[in-house]
Amino acid sequence: MRARWLAVVVGLLLAGITVPAQAANILTNPGFETGSLSGWSCSGGSVVTTPTRTGGYALNGGVTSSDLAQCSQTVAVQPSTSYTLSAWVRGSYVYLGVTGGTSTWTPSAASYTQLSLSFTTGASQTSAQIYVHGWYGQPAYQADDFSLDGPGGTPGAPSAPGTPTVTSTTNSAISLSWPAATGTVTGYRVYEGTSVVQTGTGTTATITGLSACSSHTYSVAAYNSVGESARSAFTSGTTGGCTSTGLPKHALIGYLHASFANGSGYVRMADVPAEWNIINLAFGEPTSVTSGDIRFNRCPASECPNVESDADFIAAIRAKQAAGKKVLISIGGANGQVQLTTAAARDAFVSSVSSIIDRYGLDGLDIDFEGHSLYLNAGDTDFRNPTTPVIVNLISALKTLKAKYGAKFVLTMAPETFFVQVGYQFYGGGGGGDNRTGSYLPVIHAMRDALTVLHVQDYNSGPVMGLDNQYHTMGGADFHIAMTDMIKAGFPVANTGQTFPGLREDQIGFGLPAAVSAGNGYTAPAAVHQALDCLVKGQNCGGYSLRGGASPAFRGLMTWSINWDRYYNWEFQNSHAPYLAALP
Repeated sequence: MRARWLAVVVGLLLAGITVPAQAANILTNPGFETGSLSGWSCSGGSVVTTPTRTGGYALNGGVTSSDLAQCSQTVAVQPSTSYTLSAWVRGSYVYLGVTGGTSTWTPSAASYTQLSLSFTTGASQTSAQIYVHGWYGQPAYQADDFSLDGPGGTPGAPSAPGTPTVTSTTNSAISLSWPAATGTVTGYRVYEGTSVVQTGTGTTATITGLSACSSHTYSVAAYNSVGESARSAFTSGTTGGCTSTGLPKHALIGYLHASFANGSGYVRMADVPAEWNIINLAFGEPTSVTSGDIRFNRCPASECPNVESDADFIAAIRAKQAAGKKVLISIGGANGQVQLTTAAARDAFVSSVSSIIDRYGLDGLDIDFEGHSLYLNAGDTDFRNPTTPVIVNLISALKTLKAKYGAKFVLTMAPETFFVQVGYQFYGGGGGGDNRTGSYLPVIHAMRDALTVLHVQDYNSGPVMGLDNQYHTMGGADFHIAMTDMIKAGFPVANTGQTFPGLREDQIGFGLPAAVSAGNGYTAPAAVHQALDCLVKGQNCGGYSLRGGASPAFRGLMTWSINWDRYYNWEFQNSHAPYLAALP
């Protein structure tokens, strides 16, 4: 029987087919028969003696309104290998999955029901984290008899090294240091993505030959004659030599309803207070979804009785610019669907956006594509080399605009969490999901050297899993901390085997509603200040541990919108502009 299996394996390998793992449960304490949570990392979990499926014990997940009661376990695995994960669960809305990969769930199981899924590890993947959790506000769930079938990591290989830290940077180099691995260690390999960028015997490294003002994300693996360890957690660093943006270290960014009133009233450009450092004119919209022809129509007097003339509007823009402010045209919004499906649409986008910038003498462009503007076609799974036309053409158009206007061209983006951080769990339509998940990642990645600020909308969002593998909900400091840390640290992209590198800290902000009427996810000023203290100083982080470290050069806060802030007596501006100015 063994000889037949080996013959089949050899035949599959020669044919270039991934070899499925032979059945062997590699989980620790899979049925909780130790009478404890040994081997598991749990939030709100405990071991119970009833109800069990088999044996004397089972897991009980004590879900609350703010805790999913997630239990997870990280195991060593082998690259390019198929695994099957299963568990028996009982309760409402119980989820089983692989972090950064596929998942499954049951809406209701009155008695123990088996959940099962399969996944294939990436070409360089050496560890996998499996998890189970319930859902907010639901009753407690139970789980028993977990199984992860497949071969474990290489016996005799070293343990994973500790998380590396950036010890110094220059315009062309980043130096790292990390805690040593345990076991017999021959040396260490430093990875950027799937590529080894340096090998050595010590626990330090300096990666040279890097571009100025470029961000990089690294992990480290130990190796010996037996094999290589799992990789460490990753860390991000940025080389020096960045061109000055002309912005303050910590900026206040707001959208101005320039083409509509939206119930909050019209604010003349000249009446925008001096505290606002970037003013995004909302919105430039296409003549049709796929035309690429963008038009910016100022608010009509019938809707905005106090609207100023074009001459006064332009004069006010010049006055703002003379005071060091940046005024941008924002493209898209909730109603402005833009799909650059053809080269003709791409060229029309470049031409029409240039016309708007030139007519009003603007400083740059904000991309606020929402809805169905961006998506990924089936098979488009590498964010570094996208193939979907709406993505490829947008990247090409933005590069053309950047080249046309030069180094001082300001480029910002305001994606929703669905298009960025949700890419940690789901990318495109993989696993039968929504083909829009994570679809901003290739655009951000391609434009990272030209990007001035990425301010993700931390509002109008569902719960999102962070790098701590817990779900975070909007409206409090925790959400802003966890979501922003993902952008700084970088993160594995679903089950693609690729890692999205973190951005420079000076490129990162986050967005939130100016007031309760402006959008779901309003956050009280004290909670916003807690998030800023954590992200900038590494203080007051609550229970969250920053994976990307503190960001003293964190760029600032964006809000929807200046108009809504005026409507609510400038609460956002008056609360946050002085706080940003006082940050180190």
